[in-house]
Amino acid sequence: MLIGFMWLAYFLNYCDRQAVFAMFPSLKSGLGMTDRQLGLTGSAFLWVYALGCPLAGMLADRGSKRVLVVLSLVLWSLVTIATGLATSAVMLLGLRAAMGLSESLFMPTAIALTANAHPTSRRSRAIALLTTAQIAGTVAGSWFGGWMADRGQWRGAFFVLGAIGLLYALPYSGFLRAIREGAAPAVPSRSAWPDVGRVLGLATFWTLCLVFSVFVFGLWLIYGWLPALLHEKFSLNQSDAAFNATLFLQTAAAAGLVTGGWLADALLRRTHAARLWVMVASLLLSAPCLHALGASETLIGVRCAAVGFGFFSGLLMGNIFPAAFEVVPADARSSTVGLLNLFGGLVSGVATLSGGLWKASLGIRGLMTFTAIAYALAAAALALDIRLWFSKDQAGNR
Repeated sequence: MLIGFMWLAYFLNYCDRQAVFAMFPSLKSGLGMTDRQLGLTGSAFLWVYALGCPLAGMLADRGSKRVLVVLSLVLWSLVTIATGLATSAVMLLGLRAAMGLSESLFMPTAIALTANAHPTSRRSRAIALLTTAQIAGTVAGSWFGGWMADRGQWRGAFFVLGAIGLLYALPYSGFLRAIREGAAPAVPSRSAWPDVGRVLGLATFWTLCLVFSVFVFGLWLIYGWLPALLHEKFSLNQSDAAFNATLFLQTAAAAGLVTGGWLADALLRRTHAARLWVMVASLLLSAPCLHALGASETLIGVRCAAVGFGFFSGLLMGNIFPAAFEVVPADARSSTVGLLNLFGGLVSGVATLSGGLWKASLGIRGLMTFTAIAYALAAAALALDIRLWFSKDQAGNR
């Protein structure tokens, strides 16, 4: 039941944040936005989101996780409705920043609340299942945004999505009142600040920050610019471009998430570094698919590359936070997710902005190729961490 209620909130979270990326042609004509400003729609959201996540994580570790996730849902739904009222590029970008702040309260809290409700042996599967909401929300939000934009109703898309979120806040809040918030294994109550300092002293944590940042750079490059690339490259309308940019990739990612969660939990019986090794494989297998996404000259080729990238990237998505929980204190889990999102969000914002700045020179295709190389290097860094630091960091958390 918990995962079901959290899943729907997480689904709405991604619907609301992703719909705008399928509307770029309409925003160009309706608000006179430039490619640079379109790139900033992702950057403004992600940079504010990144800066808000560590504070949100510490608030969640010190206060009520249940109140925080419901508050976040209400706030981002109101911002979504306000986005439909934007009359200029500056106003829309300001509202995207406000969306980043309101949504930053949710993810660190939701991940920790879910992790605390499940033992270590089932944690990857639980978080992987929750994270499928991100996949479904990306597809639904992108398709709905593009579909409404094609009908001249891009503002209406934000009104509808925001209203659904406000309505869902009522049953969501009612259910969460009965949910236990603490970590599954009881831990002594301590101040959050010393635990955050301990997290920052772990070599494995910093390696995960590097890996996560590289990974989400590629992810947000795709989220932000693949619909526009397909719109221009294959002369697709906005809804068809969004459909092809999300459905194949995200459906495969959902399968990868479930597979990665099950595989990591199963391999945990053989090695404590199981989750990290699954992530190494994810990065190495995703790299050539990421290159192919930009390089393919046929729509079928793009779809095949999207399926490959989606499945292999899903292996990492469900394991990044459980991997971090292997080495950090149980009562600093929300803070840990917040810190990982800080680094990941700052880099992700650069990805969407880079697409707007370099679209006419290096191109989205070139950016995808360079990012694929970075994926391979990140895999090597993670494998090195497993050999040198992981065992020591995990032993210190027992």
